[in-house]
Amino acid sequence: MTELSVLDLVPVRQGSTPREALQESADLARRVEALGYKRFWVAEHHNMEGIASAATAVVIGHLASHTSTIRVGAGGVMLPNHSPLVIAEQFGTLAALFPGRIDLGLGRAPGTDRATLRALRRDPMAAESFPDDVLELQAFLAPPEAGQAIRAVPGSGTEVPLWILGSSLYGAQLAAMLGLPYAFASHFAPDALEDALALYRGRFQPSRQLAASYAVAGANVVVADSDEEARRLFTSVQMRFVGMVRNERGLLQPPIDDIDSYWTASERVHASRMLTCSFVGSPQTVETQLRAFVARTGIDELIVASAIYDQQAKLRSFELLKGLIF
Repeated sequence: MTELSVLDLVPVRQGSTPREALQESADLARRVEALGYKRFWVAEHHNMEGIASAATAVVIGHLASHTSTIRVGAGGVMLPNHSPLVIAEQFGTLAALFPGRIDLGLGRAPGTDRATLRALRRDPMAAESFPDDVLELQAFLAPPEAGQAIRAVPGSGTEVPLWILGSSLYGAQLAAMLGLPYAFASHFAPDALEDALALYRGRFQPSRQLAASYAVAGANVVVADSDEEARRLFTSVQMRFVGMVRNERGLLQPPIDDIDSYWTASERVHASRMLTCSFVGSPQTVETQLRAFVARTGIDELIVASAIYDQQAKLRSFELLKGLIF
């Protein structure tokens, strides 16, 4: 049976605050831990008022402190924004506080716009050194070597598991070459999913961390007691993606009855294409959809994003999803 995990963007709802968003994320983490989900990830985004996970390592510490067994991690940290040593120290500290529970997914994109990238004081060309930075980070987390002049403290020797994240063939090739698990961002960029998975599996080289390929795909999933209610809840996700098309990344909006009254025909085409890997409906409907998706992709794990406006409806969606077999 395919493993199930959660990608939570710590959404700030319309009429809510970042504090409430962080509390709701911890509440969700506790709930999915009790349900038996494998891991709970948050992602680095900057200058987005509707996402409260910019200080990703801090948020991971908050979530890990409110849970006890579920793996918690980054899906991911945008490594070009940071020094590998600093990330090794941050996640080494998390590993010291929560041993055996921390994951470190690494992305090559900045997770923001160019103006904010300048505010982060990072070179726009930093992404070009991503493979070298991954190796440097991996070395900082490995057992120290004799005479090693610079060590991450904490961090050295923790061997926090690294993941490569991506939405193109680039990340798949790097993950395969380094022998690392690979997570594809099909929840918002699905176009190259199958090609990337095939390349990753075909070129995978076993490593100290991983003996065989391990592939994860992201999906938007909304499950409710009826298809109609799930489709209504999903309009919050659809409006968020329309915001991306409009370059208006605001707060998470409550669901509406008629999404066609909200978007234009062109926006519908663009947003719906990004949302291709979305599974919405009653438990029976979603189970059928997910069976086909898992059979087609052969993924080892599904990581679920679910930007549902109402917290109780979100908790209910994850409860219903965990009861499915696919």
